[in-house]
Amino acid sequence: MIELISPHDGARFSAHRVDPSTKPIGSVVVLQEIFGVTDHIKDMCARFAAAGYAAIAPSLFDRVEPGFQAGHDPDGVKKGIGGVMASPWQQVVSDIQACIDALPQPVYVTGFCYGGAAAWLAASHCTGLKAASCFYGRLIADLLDKNKPAIPVMLHYGVHDASIPAENYEKVRLAAPHAPLYLYDAGHGFCREASSDFHSASRDLAMTRTLDWFARWR
Repeated sequence: MIELISPHDGARFSAHRVDPSTKPIGSVVVLQEIFGVTDHIKDMCARFAAAGYAAIAPSLFDRVEPGFQAGHDPDGVKKGIGGVMASPWQQVVSDIQACIDALPQPVYVTGFCYGGAAAWLAASHCTGLKAASCFYGRLIADLLDKNKPAIPVMLHYGVHDASIPAENYEKVRLAAPHAPLYLYDAGHGFCREASSDFHSASRDLAMTRTLDWFARWR
């Protein structure tokens, strides 16, 4: 873990960083689900590092609880939602900017569920980013009016995701017609191995598309 300082309020927050074994070809900011910087998020950082990127995952709810972690049971979900409600988007974007500024260029951003929406906002408001890849970000559909990405964005959704109906991602498709939007034969959280909706083929395909997308905008 490393420690960073947010330009939003000068607060210190922690981040999980993984560097590749050789000189990085770029960097990726990996944004958490509501559950914190979990083993899943650390695994995604390791995957990007294995592909040659320096990867960093900020603990976006550190102001709520240092090293914030929440389980996937109802109590954990409630705790995670509390973390979301206590973390204004402006603060989250500022923390992401601190990560971008700490990494070697070119820098990209990705995120999962809540982090997918945060990645959309980073693409709209952060500087120093080349491209974004957003995974099953339900909240993106609520952020379209005042948040227009300034960089290329790719989107990933599961067609069996009960929490994200088709009208949600079709609204995003309509608002961002130039953003590739991929649908997978999977449910919500299909990249997380501990999830009942984990689907390795979908995760691997989405990761391949993401890495190709980042390489395109290097």
